[in-house]
Amino acid sequence: DHLSPEREKKLVFLTARVHPGESPASFVCQGVIDFLVSQHPVAQILRDHVIFKIVPMLNPDGVYLGNYRCSLMGFDLNRHWQDPSPWAHPTLHAVKQLIVQMNQDPRVSLEFYIDVHAHSTMLNGFMYGNVFEDEERVQRQAVFPRLLCQNAPDFSFSNTSFNRDVVKAGTGRRFLGGLLDDTSYCYTLEVSFYSYMTAGSNAPVPYTEETYMKLGRNVARTFLDYYKLNNLIKDNRTTHIER
Repeated sequence: DHLSPEREKKLVFLTARVHPGESPASFVCQGVIDFLVSQHPVAQILRDHVIFKIVPMLNPDGVYLGNYRCSLMGFDLNRHWQDPSPWAHPTLHAVKQLIVQMNQDPRVSLEFYIDVHAHSTMLNGFMYGNVFEDEERVQRQAVFPRLLCQNAPDFSFSNTSFNRDVVKAGTGRRFLGGLLDDTSYCYTLEVSFYSYMTAGSNAPVPYTEETYMKLGRNVARTFLDYYKLNNLIKDNRTTHIER
């Protein structure tokens, strides 16, 4: 059994589109999915070593209605993770139950929760993380965004920030950051609605559907570096993904 306790599988949980107007999040998520199910050697190694659970659209009724931030019933779902109602917030309730269940499963180690959003004022891709007292945990949490910064020219580590302001308390990142153990990392991945600037350039480049999906591919690719699986690639040239 590939899920025997001796070989605990690492689990990455990804959600997107909790805010229905943030359509770039769907393209980023599409990039992650398309890459992970592809025949690319990196994708094959990731599938062998990591379980990915992906919920591409947390707010389908809001998306259908063309809402910017709320669900059909007028809720900002990303403020209701602490106590989601099966009636008023059914998608959140179900996903939270699944995450709690996965977190208690001895056969898997839930290591990442990443919620994908789009940002209306900032440039580039960047992340929000949580604030911890333990300095070592703070440093460990910075590892994934630093690696992503090396893989994705449109990802900005300088825009990445770690906070615990009260207004964000009901978000997936904040709530699950408190629920999961200290070897799990919860992030919000943000991507600009309009443009990115690469290092050394002074002109913003407009995002396209393709470049949003490319960021998604680079997010997936970064798990190879994070879990130090590069040595499993037989031909080093194949680790390169067109950026």
